Amino acid sequence: MKITTRPITLTINGKKQGPLDIAEGMMMIDFLNEYVNLTGSRLGCGQGVCHACVVIEDQPDGSSHETRTCITGAHYFDGKAIRTVEGHATINDKGEEVPSPVQQAFMDHYSFQCGYCTPGFVNAATVFIEGLKRNPIARDELEEAILKAMNNHICRCTGYVRYYEAVRDLVLKTPGLIRETKNG
Repeated sequence: MKITTRPITLTINGKKQGPLDIAEGMMMIDFLNEYVNLTGSRLGCGQGVCHACVVIEDQPDGSSHETRTCITGAHYFDGKAIRTVEGHATINDKGEEVPSPVQQAFMDHYSFQCGYCTPGFVNAATVFIEGLKRNPIARDELEEAILKAMNNHICRCTGYVRYYEAVRDLVLKTPGLIRETKNG
């Protein structure tokens, strides 16, 4: 039996990867874990239900959305740009790693327990915050918006309240994400 391969080239966390020949039909989670050694995205259910495996798919218009990597073939991402949980932190002028605001909020609120689902929650919260930067919402819409943004993610340890509180607090303390009323 011969395995058919095709090349893939994409940008991950701002760095071009490829072209790499990989098997047709390979799931993106396997490509991330086995070919580019990015193991932060987790294989949870393997059926696209738990969202532990999501990455952020950046669009040319500056918007982004989550994409499940356990049910999406790696070749779907050919030519695209994605971010994984490994791409959120930055390096300061002292060479120290600085967590993203979302990661810091999750740590401040002790949001994760076993941590298995955390990469998916970090990516979901990041997409949510970035969306609010482009389109702020009214204060009275915040709770529902957080629930909608995080609703697809499953935490086996049931740490939902802490994730919710971390995202709410981050939104409320970040200028420009909230309007006081629906009309401005």
